[in-house]
Amino acid sequence: MDALASNSRESIRRGSKSFAAAARLFDRGTRERVYMLYAWCRHCDDLIDGQELGFGREAISPAEARSRLQRLRNQTRAALAGEPVADPVFAGLQRVAANCHIPERYPLELIDGFAMDVDGKRYAQLEDTLLYCYHVAGVVGVMMAHVMGATAPDVLRRAADLGIAFQLTNISRDVLDDAANGRVYLPGDWLAAAGIAPEAIAEPGLREALYGVVERLLGVADRYYLSANEGIRALGFRAGWAVSTAAGVYGDIGNVVRRRAARAWDRRAVVPGRRKLYWALRGALAAIGAVTVGRARGLPPRAADLWAKPDLC
Repeated sequence: MDALASNSRESIRRGSKSFAAAARLFDRGTRERVYMLYAWCRHCDDLIDGQELGFGREAISPAEARSRLQRLRNQTRAALAGEPVADPVFAGLQRVAANCHIPERYPLELIDGFAMDVDGKRYAQLEDTLLYCYHVAGVVGVMMAHVMGATAPDVLRRAADLGIAFQLTNISRDVLDDAANGRVYLPGDWLAAAGIAPEAIAEPGLREALYGVVERLLGVADRYYLSANEGIRALGFRAGWAVSTAAGVYGDIGNVVRRRAARAWDRRAVVPGRRKLYWALRGALAAIGAVTVGRARGLPPRAADLWAKPDLC
């Protein structure tokens, strides 16, 4: 492993234990590319949020946030254009994008998602929340699919579904943390129906009502996980194993939230090591089934009523 991949590995190891565990299941070449793509995504997210590897938070003025956003766009475009880059994060993106033929639009769509945070976008309906989820996570799934060599349109839609499911889980787990930072991703009409004003989400007396909204969102996430799991049959065994494991571990975060119900946010929802091992074993079985029986049957049609970005591919 060269220095570029090694530095990127450290980013995922410190920034996401769940993804780091699943990433080890890829073959070496894919794993190193995953590390480098993750490191760039993590860097972009941290820069806009004033964090380091997803932790802490530096107060950033709106003007500074917009300046950082433009800098990210400029550096990303330069890297994708093949221009010399000194920052190892962008050098990693440059290598992965060139080797895996990732179209420029996808990295830039991720930055568009961060712009939604910078602009303080409101999410009136579920479709608005899902569009945000696509931009900050679904498109990462699309880029990861390119890294794994799976670029058929139907497969890219399933990859976006997995990213959307991950982000819906994130929103459900982090709803109070997000509210403390002035961000509300839950659909406004759902909150209104539950009698919750967006600015009152953190009120202790509203926990039962808030959990009702979050439980509803986790139900939507379940549908996206199911749709994404169908796409595993288009991957090789090692890639399918890693993706299935990641989906299981991350979906289990939602199960923790469900078990705790209105007390879901008393402490951070995490998946213990023994459960991660369980999902790794189950992921191996799922991958075997997907690349044998599942592949022979072909990819079934995606649910017609499941939202997808219209111009995804």
